[in-house]
Formats: sequence, C-alpha cells, structure tokens
Amino acid sequence: MVHVFFSGALKAVTNGVARLELPDFAEGDLDTLLRSLAGRFGPSFSDRLTEDGHLRRYVNVFVNGEDVRFARGLQTPVGPADSVDFIPAVAGG
Repeated sequence: MVHVFFSGALKAVTNGVARLELPDFAEGDLDTLLRSLAGRFGPSFSDRLTEDGHLRRYVNVFVNGEDVRFARGLQTPVGPADSVDFIPAVAGG
C-alpha cells in the first residue's frame, strides 16, 4: 500500500486531504502515481504539480525520503510499500 502525504499548501487541489493510502497501487513510477492522483483530484492537481510533462520547479517530491530530482524524476519507481511526500516550496515575505 503506497502512503501519500500532501503538505497543507496543496489543500486546494486535494480537497483538503493531507494523507492518503492507495492499496490498489501495485507498482509503477511517479508519473503513473501522479496520473492516478489526477484521476482522483482532477486536472487542477496535475496543473499545480507538473508542466509540460515535468515536475514544476517549486514542487519537492520525496519517495521514501529521497528527493526524486536526484533519483529519476517522474520515472522514479514507486512500489506498494513506499511512502511519497509532495511538498511544494512556500515563499513569502
């Protein structure tokens, strides 16, 4: 079962969901997981996280604590026992 965490900054595109368990996600990559989540939360979810088939610059995604930018990006493998954290950068002044 994949465990997914969304930071509070994503509440608007996850209908307020902060944690999610996906028992039906068997195995794939981050791109497959994102498509599955977009099916659940709608196109605004995808638009917030990706652009032109790539993660947006300000979106930090970790699979089992490892930053996917230093792994394989959207092709980072995600298995049934993995944890995925979506944490967009927050700026302000």
